[in-house]
Amino acid sequence: MRKLSKSLKQKSLLVLALAGAAFGADAQKTSGNPIFPGWYADPEGVIFGKTYWVYPTYSAPYNKQVHMDAFSSPDLVTWKKHPNIIDTSAVKWAKRALWAPAIIEKKGKYYLFFGANDIQNDQEKGGIGVAVANKPSGPFKDLLGKPLVDKFHNGAQPIDQFVFKDKDGKYYLIYGGWRHCNIAQLKEDFSGFIPAEDGSTFKEITPENYVEGPIMFIRNGKYYFMWSEGGWTGPNYSVAYAIADSPFGPFKRAGKILQQDAKVATGAGHHSVIQRPGTDEWYIIYHRRPLGETDANHRVTCIERMYFDEKGEIKPVKITFEGVPAQKVK
Repeated sequence: MRKLSKSLKQKSLLVLALAGAAFGADAQKTSGNPIFPGWYADPEGVIFGKTYWVYPTYSAPYNKQVHMDAFSSPDLVTWKKHPNIIDTSAVKWAKRALWAPAIIEKKGKYYLFFGANDIQNDQEKGGIGVAVANKPSGPFKDLLGKPLVDKFHNGAQPIDQFVFKDKDGKYYLIYGGWRHCNIAQLKEDFSGFIPAEDGSTFKEITPENYVEGPIMFIRNGKYYFMWSEGGWTGPNYSVAYAIADSPFGPFKRAGKILQQDAKVATGAGHHSVIQRPGTDEWYIIYHRRPLGETDANHRVTCIERMYFDEKGEIKPVKITFEGVPAQKVK
C-alpha cells in the first residue's frame, strides 16, 4: 500500500507541476494588471500602424507632475517605455499639473493635447495646450506658444481633453472638468476653433452625473459618449456612458460600466477605448488604485476587454488582475 501511495503521490506532484507550468505559460500570454510599472493615470490608448500606444498622466503631486512618458506594445502584453516625451521646459506657459494627454495623427504629424497648471479661474494662466512631433514617441514641442483653451466656457474647467475625428473628417475637441463638458470643432491645423452656424464655438453636451474624463467613439453608426463620475481621489470613481445619433447628443445616461471591486482595486475610472482594426474587439484602458493604497496619486494603468450586447449597449466591465491575452494589431 505504501508503494502505491508513493506512486500516486508522485503522479499527483507531476500533475500539479504540469498544471503550474501551464498556468505560468498562460500568465505570460496575458498583460497582467497593471500593464506596466509606476504610478500612471488617465491613460489615452491609441493604435498607430501595427503598434498599440498608451499615453498616461505621470501621477504625482501637481508641482512634480511636469512631464509625460509613453508606452508602446506590439501585442498588449510586452510594453516599452518611452520616457519624457514632453515636459514643461518645452511648454513655456506650463508650470505644473501636466495631465490627461490625448493624441491624434494627421498627415504624418502627431498632435498631443494636454492640460496644464490646473487653473481655477479665467485670470490664471494655463488650460489646454497642444504639442506636435514627427514620431509618436516624441519629443513633442509646443505648437502655439500659448493655451488652445484658457477660459471657463459654460462652466467647464479646461482640462481632460479628448480629440474626436468624425465620419465626415471633422475634428472636435471634447473636454471639461467641474461637471461640465464642451465640444468644439477644431481648425484643420489645430490652432483654434471653427464657430458653429449659430455663431457659438463651445457647445455644452453635459450628461447626467458627468464629472470629467470624456471620450467618444463610433460603433455601428452610433456615437458612444463616455465619462468619469465620482471623485478621483476616492473609491467611488467610475465610468458611465450614453449613446446618441450625433456627436452633439443629446446624451441620456445609459448606466455605469466600470467601477471598483473591493477584492481587486478601488477608484477605477478615467479611461480610453481602443478598437482592434478590422474586428469588433474593443478594449478599455483605465486607471485604478491598488488595494491598501491611500495616497491619491498612487494610481496604475490597466486594461480589460469591453463587450456589447445585442442591442449595442455596453456590458459592465469586470476588473481583473489578469488583464487581456496577447493580441497583435491586424
